[in-house]
Amino acid sequence: MKSRTIATIVFVLVVLGGAGYWLWNRYEAPKGQLPATTAVTRGDIEETVLATGIVKPVRLVAVGAQASGRITHVAVKLGETVRQGDLIAEIDSGTQENALRTAQAALDNARAQLQEKQATLKLNQQKLERYTELFNKNTGTRADYESALAEVDVTTAQIAAIRAAIVEAEVAVDTAKVNLGYTRITAPSDGTVLAIVSQEGQTVNATQSAPTIVVLGQLDRMTVRTEISEADITKVSPGMPVTFTVFGDPDTVYRSTLESIEPAPESVKTDSSFSTSSSTSSSSSEAVYYNGVFTVPNDDGTLKTYMTAEVEIVLGTASNVLTIPSSVLGTPDGDGRYTVQVLDDAGKITPARIEIGLDNRVRVEVKSGLSEGDRIATGGGDASGDREDTPRPPMGF
Repeated sequence: MKSRTIATIVFVLVVLGGAGYWLWNRYEAPKGQLPATTAVTRGDIEETVLATGIVKPVRLVAVGAQASGRITHVAVKLGETVRQGDLIAEIDSGTQENALRTAQAALDNARAQLQEKQATLKLNQQKLERYTELFNKNTGTRADYESALAEVDVTTAQIAAIRAAIVEAEVAVDTAKVNLGYTRITAPSDGTVLAIVSQEGQTVNATQSAPTIVVLGQLDRMTVRTEISEADITKVSPGMPVTFTVFGDPDTVYRSTLESIEPAPESVKTDSSFSTSSSTSSSSSEAVYYNGVFTVPNDDGTLKTYMTAEVEIVLGTASNVLTIPSSVLGTPDGDGRYTVQVLDDAGKITPARIEIGLDNRVRVEVKSGLSEGDRIATGGGDASGDREDTPRPPMGF
């Protein structure tokens, strides 16, 4: 009786063990022979080009000095807002004032000479009239008549020369006044003082180039100059929507529209073709970037000059479309279509040719060839064809 009980217990344990193995093999055993899959799902997709840009004021002006001399007064402070025509700085005007006085004196002298010659001309004309009358009455000599006529002509020519000298002197006076005006440096436009380059007491020399006194910028609208790589430039065109963030506030997204793309990269300015020096050369390994330009409002002044912008140029968007991971795509065929492996409910894998749309490098839009819920093989396992998905139960169960 005891041995029968033991046999019964052993039989029950064997049956339970076999059933447990079958259940484990059915539901828990690693399916190493099946490939990993992902489902075709619906969602929204946006394809973008990533670029980096620099934020600048729409109008950025370096206000310089056209007069040489010592800066006697700087009338603005850093960050101050100025209006067009407001005083920025003053330069010692002693030299320019003396030049104006000299030019004015030369003009006065020329005008005095003109009055003198006009009086001489009047006298000579009266003299010519008398000698003409005497000559006509045969009481005067021809020599006296011709001498009087020549004196009138000479005086007339001298007056013409003096009139020309007066014009020249007037130009000199005007030039001196302009030069004197250059000693008062005023704002050429509305803006904010972004930098004060030259300080009070500093001597500036404007002989060769205009030294910068301050830098002004209009901060109510900002321009973003975006570097677009040559690999992406053919995909981008003016009118496309853009978004960007700045490092200091990555949660705030600014939106605008790409306004223009400059036709040549910055490196065109240093092209060796424009240099006569044989030592100048350009490196073909240097990355090439084209500048895309757009503007954005900045009424609250959040955007600062020369901030770095992380820009996304939106090439296209699609809503509620079929999508799969971009990683499952291989090489396109001659028609631009891709072949993916579809796993059915029976564990059988069949190829499917698909047409894709937008691709953001993470997910890709599927235009045709797949249905929602299809399982796509992503790699690994056995993709050779049919296989028995359900293992046979243990014998006797």
